[in-house]
Amino acid sequence: MSNGTARTATAVGTPQQQGMTKDERRVIFASSLGTVFEWYDFYLYGSLAPIISKQFFAGVNETTAFIFALLAFAAGFAVRPFGAIIFGRLGDMIGRKYTFLITILIMGVSTAIVGMLPAYAAIGVAAPIILIVLRLLQGLALGGEYGGAATYVAEHAPQGKRGYYTSYIQTTATLGLFLSLLVILGCRLAMGPAFDDWGWRIPFLLSILLLAISVYIRLQLNESPVFKKMKEEGKASRAPLTESFLRWPNLKIVILILLGGTAGQAVVWYTGQFYALFFMLQTLKVDGTTANLLIAGSLAIGTPFFLVFGWLSDKIGRKPIIMLGCLIAAATYFPIFKALTQYANPAIFEAQAKNPVTIVADPAQCSFQFDPVGKARFTSSCDIAKSAMAKRAINYTNEVAPAGTAATIKIGPTIIPAFEGTSLPPADFKTQFATFDKTVTEAVKTAGYPTKADPAKINIPMVLLLLTILVIYVTMVYGPIAAWLVELFPTRIRYTSMSLPYHIGNGWFGGFLPTTAFAMVAATGDIYYGLWYPIVVALMTAVLGTFFLPETKDRDIHA
Repeated sequence: MSNGTARTATAVGTPQQQGMTKDERRVIFASSLGTVFEWYDFYLYGSLAPIISKQFFAGVNETTAFIFALLAFAAGFAVRPFGAIIFGRLGDMIGRKYTFLITILIMGVSTAIVGMLPAYAAIGVAAPIILIVLRLLQGLALGGEYGGAATYVAEHAPQGKRGYYTSYIQTTATLGLFLSLLVILGCRLAMGPAFDDWGWRIPFLLSILLLAISVYIRLQLNESPVFKKMKEEGKASRAPLTESFLRWPNLKIVILILLGGTAGQAVVWYTGQFYALFFMLQTLKVDGTTANLLIAGSLAIGTPFFLVFGWLSDKIGRKPIIMLGCLIAAATYFPIFKALTQYANPAIFEAQAKNPVTIVADPAQCSFQFDPVGKARFTSSCDIAKSAMAKRAINYTNEVAPAGTAATIKIGPTIIPAFEGTSLPPADFKTQFATFDKTVTEAVKTAGYPTKADPAKINIPMVLLLLTILVIYVTMVYGPIAAWLVELFPTRIRYTSMSLPYHIGNGWFGGFLPTTAFAMVAATGDIYYGLWYPIVVALMTAVLGTFFLPETKDRDIHA
């Protein structure tokens, strides 16, 4: 049966249920609980990256160590599509249940080993190497988990309720992040300074208990009835990779759902949950505990909307909700993030209005200041001026100066000339830079730019409201998408076909969003410029999804 042809529910499908049965509740609970724990394991690393950089990358300078820690975090995202291919194939050949039982074992064991792994001081370079290997295993496991859990629940769901039933799986990424934030916060408050020394291992070691619970529950489950029926009838695919990606009718749907579905969903998800957190921490200088509590609060308020939009998608369709979510997000990101600045750190907002910063420089002297190994020197007057603003996360505009002219910084009415350090010996450069930096510090302080957000001036209700709106956008695009993915592909290659576009979209388009967006900010000096990345991708998805992908809510996936 063609993927592009609508399949209407018939008597062949599972009969309509008035309420959720005990077995259905058990399927959803077991699948969702295990997936929550997988996301918990996956996000622990990102939440603890600053500590991990000191523990496992101590052989290089502090900046380089943090970059390497972030690259190791990114490695988990990079390999997610490969996990989708490996475990998707297994899921379509040997079954849904056993495949995502394997993925949770890999994730749980890998995470627990991180908690036991000796630091760089104990075993040297072997520590970061082993850590990266474990991170790759985590990414592979997550690549196989989501498709299995979503497929398993959808194939148990009654016709007309797949959106609602699979929306429970959609809550798991947010709940996993929420759980990791709460566990870290609890351990940090209970242990104080000891947390940075050794207490950070406790959240990782907790995975052993979570793994035991998940495996026990999943062992009680039966195989998907749809998969069992297909196997009994001898209709299982012998080459799911070939059928999924080397035959154009199916490959076309894979490409379209990636660009017209999961890419936009991913950037909305990561903007609303990760980028918002990093923006508050890095740009608005809100302290870590307050920022994490605000994000956790928005997640607690917004998470039920996954179920709301999953339920609504059974009534009006998957596509209109997801496309509308992408469009609304793209239209409102700029005003929302500017409002976050106003309410989370009003001193920055006021200083930007009263004393805007402009760097006047010859563009030929300006570099993109990325130094992953800590060896390069950025010594032109333009680089010196921009680095002074970048390290303070101060928004600035650029003005072109005549060729060969030394750069200057305008902070309101104050003009500070930057020095040209290219030909200076290191000692002289260090001396001049210290004097220059002191002058800049005094100027930005006089102009009203704060070094950190004043807790007493943070408008908690308004910040929480704005963050909750961002989470609701997440629920609009993410709540219905599991059902949409499941319904687009036939049973024999469903696990394989849906997993790859999902994990390319979320692992690559979404997972690299914070890095890409902050690189765009660093290149331009505009603290809001990075928002163009999710806006453009979300608009692309809205156009392609609207015009080239079908609605699927009435398809019979049991045929």
